[in-house]
Amino acid sequence: MGRYVNKTLIRDESVVYETTYHWITFCNFRAIITLFIAPLIDKYTSEFVITNKRIIIKMGLIKRVTHETNLAKVETVQVDQSILGRILNYGTVRIVGTGGTLKSFEKIRQPLEFRRKFQEVTL
Repeated sequence: MGRYVNKTLIRDESVVYETTYHWITFCNFRAIITLFIAPLIDKYTSEFVITNKRIIIKMGLIKRVTHETNLAKVETVQVDQSILGRILNYGTVRIVGTGGTLKSFEKIRQPLEFRRKFQEVTL
């Protein structure tokens, strides 16, 4: 479990599922130009977590971007996968909150498992 999530857990909250970026993030021009350092930083400083009370997403090393949503405020978790994404098990996770707020996170490892865990917790 990531350090950020450990620091932000509230009383009676526990991690149900955690994932990160897929290794496919190393297969692009940005990775080659930065000698694979940029995707390494992205992979090891990003946390995608479902707890029994909320979804916590944290990205970034120097500039931190966080997205935390109570499970009761999430309308749906959508998953988009290309053909290659289905074969290699990665995709885009879209979290739709109440009021139509939308957050998208690309190249997430095991996106269908992320959605399944969300559905299990909310039932």
